[in-house]
Amino acid sequence: MANSKRDLFLKRRLRVRNKIKKMAAGRPRLSVHRSGKNISVQVIDDVQGVTLAAASSLEKDLGVVGKNNVEASSKVGAAIAERAKKAGVEEVFFDRGGFLFHGKVKALADAAREGGLKF
Repeated sequence: MANSKRDLFLKRRLRVRNKIKKMAAGRPRLSVHRSGKNISVQVIDDVQGVTLAAASSLEKDLGVVGKNNVEASSKVGAAIAERAKKAGVEEVFFDRGGFLFHGKVKALADAAREGGLKF
């Protein structure tokens, strides 16, 4: 019995989220969402239930509106690292959701690490 792509995505997302919940220890979560046209990321404090920082490829000041490629993901990653540091966040857990750690998601993570976030 073959699983659909959506079923595999949901299974990966649950697996990642459960690992994060076990190891969270109060650290915020860097949550990534990738669509066909954009990529967005948020730093979320699950204890208080608030978003501490956010960045998206829809923002005009990043200069990547309408682009969904590795370069755009890198700029979004650098922006979230800068905004998280302004919010006083140094360490996060990387929540890739059900997306594979490859391509755009990996570029975003690498840029966030270069920007000073630890995960």
